[in-house]
Amino acid sequence: MIKIIAIDIDKTLLTSQNELAPATIKAVKAATAQGIKVVLCTGRPLIGVASFLTQLGLAAQDAEYVITFNGASVQTTSGQILAEEALDYADYTELEALARRLKLHFQIENNQRLYTANRDLGQYTIYESYLVAIPVSYRTPEEMREVLMPKGMFIDTPELITAALANKAEFAPFMQRFNFMRSAPFFLEVTRKNVNKGHAVAKLAEQLGLTAANVMAIGDQGNDLSMIEYAVTGVAMGNAIASVKAAAQQVTSDNDHDGVAQAIEKWALQ
Repeated sequence: MIKIIAIDIDKTLLTSQNELAPATIKAVKAATAQGIKVVLCTGRPLIGVASFLTQLGLAAQDAEYVITFNGASVQTTSGQILAEEALDYADYTELEALARRLKLHFQIENNQRLYTANRDLGQYTIYESYLVAIPVSYRTPEEMREVLMPKGMFIDTPELITAALANKAEFAPFMQRFNFMRSAPFFLEVTRKNVNKGHAVAKLAEQLGLTAANVMAIGDQGNDLSMIEYAVTGVAMGNAIASVKAAAQQVTSDNDHDGVAQAIEKWALQ
């Protein structure tokens, strides 16, 4: 029996206009009425999902949950941290140096701000700030010692990100210590190696006395793959990448045709 529905946000829960469809809201509320925990799982900070939690009736509650920063933080929607694993300052200095060698913009994102040590802000840095409703702040590398770092982000044009990833020699020394997740053509997110959405969903399920058999996960991109693989009921969106569809047990409609609502109604509701 499904007791947790873990749902990615961008291009999964939301339409292409970054909105919640009425059918999605209705289906999520039907699930919560049956006692199912609907858990938004995202690379965003909590502030970046607050409006959606409010629309879904999940906001500011001690017994509803959200997974942020691609699994680096598991918390209640009221903001209580249940589990968190962040980058440290040594990690930051190495990743910042890597970004400068690759000529990419690099930022740290937490629940307060998007921090950058590059005065020349990139267009996609500004886009991320707008997307998740979080301010951008400049800090010198030395000042970054005081910043909580759940997630780093290489943010730049798709062409620059693709070219950087082709530089295997530069990335190879980092692959054993970090997860690099391309969550959008212009975002390359980085967390500690054991941080991912699947691990975070598993931690939450354990705390709630549940197992993978009680979990349905819905997603579309590479950073959703770990939770699709963890859940006994993994659901790929119709607009999902090929690897997510291959790992999923089910495929639903795309994000502009009520894919999440259809999945909840077919495979979760009693």
